[in-house]
Formats: sequence, C-alpha cells, structure tokens
Amino acid sequence: MTAGVPGPVDNGDNKGGLRAALSGLTTRGRSFLAAGVAAAVCAYVLGQGDLLRVGLLLAVLPLVCVIVLYRTRYRVAGSRRLSPSRVPAGEEARVHLRMDNVSRMPTGLLMLQDRVPYVLGPRPRFVLDRVEAGGVREVSYRVRSDLRGRYPLGPLQLRLSDPFGMCELTRSFSAYDTLVVIPRTEPLPALRLAGEASGYGDGRQRSLALAGEDDTIPRGYRHGDDLRRVHWRSTARYGELMVRREEQPQRARCTVLLDTRRIAYQGAGPGSAFEWAVSGAASVMVHMLERGFAVRLLMDDGSTVPGESGDGFSGSAHDSADSAGLMMDTLAVVDHSDGGGLSRAYDVLRGNNEGLLVAFFGDLDEEQTAVAARMRQRSRGAVAFVLGSEDWARGREAGASASMSPGSPAPSADGLRLLREAGWTAVKVPPGTELARLWRQAGEERSGAGSTTGFSGGWS
Repeated sequence: MTAGVPGPVDNGDNKGGLRAALSGLTTRGRSFLAAGVAAAVCAYVLGQGDLLRVGLLLAVLPLVCVIVLYRTRYRVAGSRRLSPSRVPAGEEARVHLRMDNVSRMPTGLLMLQDRVPYVLGPRPRFVLDRVEAGGVREVSYRVRSDLRGRYPLGPLQLRLSDPFGMCELTRSFSAYDTLVVIPRTEPLPALRLAGEASGYGDGRQRSLALAGEDDTIPRGYRHGDDLRRVHWRSTARYGELMVRREEQPQRARCTVLLDTRRIAYQGAGPGSAFEWAVSGAASVMVHMLERGFAVRLLMDDGSTVPGESGDGFSGSAHDSADSAGLMMDTLAVVDHSDGGGLSRAYDVLRGNNEGLLVAFFGDLDEEQTAVAARMRQRSRGAVAFVLGSEDWARGREAGASASMSPGSPAPSADGLRLLREAGWTAVKVPPGTELARLWRQAGEERSGAGSTTGFSGGWS
C-alpha cells in the first residue's frame, strides 16, 4: 500500500487542504498563535513597537510551520505482514510493518500508528527518525486474543510533525489485513474408530468400480502396468492391449456435528460450554484430517463446510490443509444459531455411508434426544460428547430440581442412556475436562461395548 504524506486532500481542493493543515496545529502551535495575537493587540493598544515584533514572531512561527508542512510532499510506501495470519486463541502473532521512502528527498520525523481492535491489545505507535531517500524502516509488534474471531488490522496511519512541534498532519493508507483467531486445539490419542473401515487410516478397504468378471471395465495399457492385469477378452475385442482397472481406494469419512443452538448452552466467554464444544470440534477435525480422513463440518442448521463437492466432504488427501483452513475459518466466527432443533442436520445425513459421526451436543430435550438417536442409523459409528448446562452454568446451585416442564432439557443421565441405547458412544463432559481424556474414555467404552451395539469393529 502507498500514500502521499501529507499533501493536500484527495479531491485536490487546496483551500480544503490548507484548512486541514491548520486544524493540525498542536497545543503548542495554538498557544504560540494565541500568544502572538494577544501580544500584537497589546502592542497596538500600548503603542509598543518591540512588543509588536515579538507578537508577530510568535504568531507567524506556527503559520510558517503549517505552510512548510503542507507544501512538503513525501511518497511513502507501507506494507504489513502477519506471522502467522491464522493463530489459535491465546497465542501471539507478530505484525511486521515496512516503510519505504520512494521519493527523492528525505523525510522528517514520522510517527507510525496501526489501528487494531482493543481485544488484540493496545494500539501500537512508533517514532521513525529521518528516512533517507530510498530508505527502508521496519518495525513489528505483537497481538494476542483469548477470543476467537476475525479481526481487521489497519489502516496504517502516518503522522508528520515539524521540528518545532507546532503542527501535525495525519495520512492513512487504505489497505488493511485480517487476523483470524481460530479455536484452540489439542492433540488426541490415535485410536481405531468404528466406522473408519473404508479409509486410509488404520482401517482400510478397497472396492472395485464394478464387481464381477463380466462387469469389468478395462482401460488401455500404459507403460509400467503389470502384465498380470492384462484383460485378454477385452484385448481380443478392441484389438489393443487392455488391462483391468485398479481397485479404487475409498477415503474414510468423518462428519463432525456441532450443535450451536442458543437454547442448548448457557454462559459465555472462553470458559463456557459453547467455546469448549467449538474447540473440541476443531480438535477432532484436525486429528481426523491428519489421519487421512475426508472430513466435513456439519451444523445443526444443516450447513456443511466444505460445501463445494456434492457430499460436502473435503477433497483429496493433498487438499487436507486447505480444507482444514476453511473449516477453521468457519469455526473462528461461528456463533449461536436461533434454531431449536437438529432435524436439518439429520436430513443432511444420507445413510450409513457417512462413516464416523462425532457430535458435540448441548442440552437435549426429549424431542432432540430422539432426533439425535436416529442419527446413529445413518452412520457406521457415532460418538457424542454431551455438555449439560446444569454443570457448566456459573452460579447455578448443585442438585437442580428434578421437576421439569415438557420443553425443558431432559436430565443428562436419561439423555445419555437414550443415546447409548440407540448405539451412540455417549460421553458426558464435565466442566474444564480435557478432550484427550474424554476421547480415550470413549475409546474404552467402545471397546467394552463390543458388538452389543449392533455393529462390529469398535474401538481398539
């Protein structure tokens, strides 16, 4: 980004630019001007010529500084670089600023200021001494936020001052950058999950495009193909060497379901249940992508990320980094939804070809517990982390009343029991518990359940 400093206003109105320069008088400049005018008036009244000359000097000095500063034109190029541009909550990022004097004359004293949101820390200010023609100055500062989100940085501002400190003029660059603060993630232990049998992870399967000798679809021979794969019947039919197609590997799939309903959570802030669920969903996504799964993020309103492909899952293995970045950017700004149910998310789940389903639920009433239970039928394996608001809400007395209205959340024990009876590996999440421990606990429960839940494989 570049800007002329200070120069007239953008529309070329010299009078307007001069008025802007006069408005840049500092307290010292205004004091000198007022003192000079007062001395000149007194000298006129009292007939003192020496006092008049002193008054004129005091009044003219700030005006000369304004004119000189107004007529001074620099060409300064500025750039900003974030390292990194995507940072987990609670960790620091460094912002590097570079100023290039692209004019043929040196600059005066420059004061550099970058605009940052208050959640990232105080506004950084730097004083740059004289920058020679073609010279470069580099400065940096650190930003940090405990709250995830997208935060604009900029525009960068330059303040030019005269040597006497009588006038200051400010010019702003137009460009700005965005710092993305993503949820915290934690490493998870490697467990073999039910529902992953068709992927690149510990459980792998391969499937033919079409089964049966008569249904074989051959292709032309390519240099390096194994001659044992030559399909002689097709070779005789087409008159050229044909080989059987290779078995097509299928990537294991994992759907991470995040319940964002406003009525399902209580409290706010970094230590709230909702923020734990967001961080947990991010940790599971990163873990499964590292293991070679095709992952998608599913919200309670039915939206999926990424959503470019037909089924919403991430692309090939080499696109995992882009998919992770896209899903992390979504989780960085995700907020509560006003929806009251999980039916839209249930409709997105097509059938048991969805692979593994990992869900993070808030409070579930009887109706939503039934919807969540039916989701198990549309996945090969299902793990649920249930965050009850009665455990997470601050200031709430222990042992809440058992009498609840029909629309209120069902007790956690009943909800977990119903999910487990439907085949879920359901784990209750106490406040502040590490996901890695619960992840391992879910694996132990899955291994202990064995085949009693209606599918084989389990966790091992």
